Amino acid sequence: MPLVIAGERSGVGKTTVTLTLLASLCRRGEMVQSFKVGPDYIDPMFHQHVTNRACRNLDPVLTSEAYVQECFARHIQEVDFALVEGVMGLFDGISSDWSFVKDELPKTDFASTAHVARLLDLPVVLVIDCSRLSGSVAAIAYGYCSFDPRIKIAGVVLNRVGSDRHLSLLKDSLLPLQLPIIGVLRREDNITIPDRHLGLIPTAELPQLDAVIERLADLGDTCFDWDRLLPLLKSERLPSPAPPLPRSSFPLQIAVARDRAFNFYYQDNLDLLQQLGAELIFWSPLEDALPKNVQGMYFGGGFPEVFAQQLAENTSAREAVKTAIIAGIPTIAECGGLMYLCEEIVDFEGKSWSMVGVLPTTSVMGGRLTLGYRRAVALQGNLLVDAGTTIYGHEFHRSRLIPEPNLPLFQTYRCDSEETTGNEGWNLPMNLHASYIHMHWGACPEIPQRFLKNCFIYGI
Repeated sequence: MPLVIAGERSGVGKTTVTLTLLASLCRRGEMVQSFKVGPDYIDPMFHQHVTNRACRNLDPVLTSEAYVQECFARHIQEVDFALVEGVMGLFDGISSDWSFVKDELPKTDFASTAHVARLLDLPVVLVIDCSRLSGSVAAIAYGYCSFDPRIKIAGVVLNRVGSDRHLSLLKDSLLPLQLPIIGVLRREDNITIPDRHLGLIPTAELPQLDAVIERLADLGDTCFDWDRLLPLLKSERLPSPAPPLPRSSFPLQIAVARDRAFNFYYQDNLDLLQQLGAELIFWSPLEDALPKNVQGMYFGGGFPEVFAQQLAENTSAREAVKTAIIAGIPTIAECGGLMYLCEEIVDFEGKSWSMVGVLPTTSVMGGRLTLGYRRAVALQGNLLVDAGTTIYGHEFHRSRLIPEPNLPLFQTYRCDSEETTGNEGWNLPMNLHASYIHMHWGACPEIPQRFLKNCFIYGI
């Protein structure tokens, strides 16, 4: 059956191990479907670069437990192998009582890798950073194996092993546990993926990435116990009762901004738009003109602050976007997309760059990271939801708006408590949904349905 790659904590090398496995499998000519636990956008880009298949996010906060199971079952139907990369440490999730919002019993690790492994009934391979360990590795492995008896630890991957002597000490320590060592990765200083203020640099900005993936594939061919791994990774056919969605009979075209500045999209969201009958027209606000004769626009998140000068220099695109929004074209702008619609972006160096200017505010980059799941209650009816509707989303940004919105979209709360985080998003008297909150529509297809209905009305 498929396998979960988990870490004993963040930063132990889960993504490197996952990419190494994927690269080696794909080199063998296998068809592999990957998944990522949590709301992350960037790790799935790397998965897709290796497998040539869209990675799917498994997140019971943004969607639901049932959707996680259905999504997983649906996407392993036509592949040989499947692999799930975890998030943070194995048991790191939301520690809270969800009963006041979701009518559920308290869970101490909701949305953790362990939670998803239990939902999907999958075995786990634990990645351990051994760079500062020898005999203590057994205590760590034993603790993870015994902490939750519902989790089956199929083996460990020893990462950042320094020498043959170091490996011998690690093996001797683990021997009494009779826990299989699935792989051993030595310290590889020449295989690195650069990062910046929101994590790894996306694949589109890494011209040498193919060479890095080739080195990872070489590593994967020799560092894993494939006799143990292949049976664990083998995909199984599971029932996937997903009813078809009603398609629009009107030929809708949606302009989707996708380039180096805007690339944070859940593939499931794009799929839903297409399943509902929309044709997606991808374009680049960095280089292109806004596509003509479209009935809606979608600006995802990304790094507009990194490419602010180039965005500012494409004056015709900015003016066309502003004209279209003022004319009433339905538009979704999430996080980076919201920043693009502001009057200006002030980058980390304090330089100001003109943006679309449809929102009367400036996006200012800063050192403070806003991060976390959000429960958001719509203060007014808007392009996507009715007033009073509760949605679940995720924030991840280092910018703030000055001034803050005087007609906010949402009253927001921490997702695991009733603690408010303030007001969020812009609700202007036009068909515009602009918010820092990223949403996954998998468990609420009524959101894209409502969006496309508004697009249909606009196009008449």
